[in-house]
Amino acid sequence: MKENLSPENRRDIVRYRLERAEESIKETKYTYGASMYNLATNRLYYGCYYAAPAMLIYDGIEASTHNGVKTQFSKMYILTDVFPRELGTVLNVLFNLRHSTDYEDFINSDAATVEMYLPLVEKFVQSIRNRIDEIDPEYLMK
Repeated sequence: MKENLSPENRRDIVRYRLERAEESIKETKYTYGASMYNLATNRLYYGCYYAAPAMLIYDGIEASTHNGVKTQFSKMYILTDVFPRELGTVLNVLFNLRHSTDYEDFINSDAATVEMYLPLVEKFVQSIRNRIDEIDPEYLMK
């Protein structure tokens, strides 16, 4: 349970999740360049998925499933206007798109979808970094 973590362990997990989010963005670019659009869409989603619980963990909020992360992120940050609604929409759309392209037959992503969502995912991750930096400028520093 993440709510029982020491402040140091919590910070390590937040940093790790944000690093994974950045790595997912790099993987998106790589797979997009190889015309692997379903995989690129998967990595877009994971860019958001790793960043969203980083924010939740920072605030001591636990969510143990993908749907739980999406729900808690919306409840705690979108509905309260901490982050713009656009970011909640990005998380929700990519959650559904990733699920469809990974698990449903004959559902495929395309270059236009990746091109549209890549800057939004970058904004999503950067917005979380910025929020943490605003609260505690030293927190993400190593």
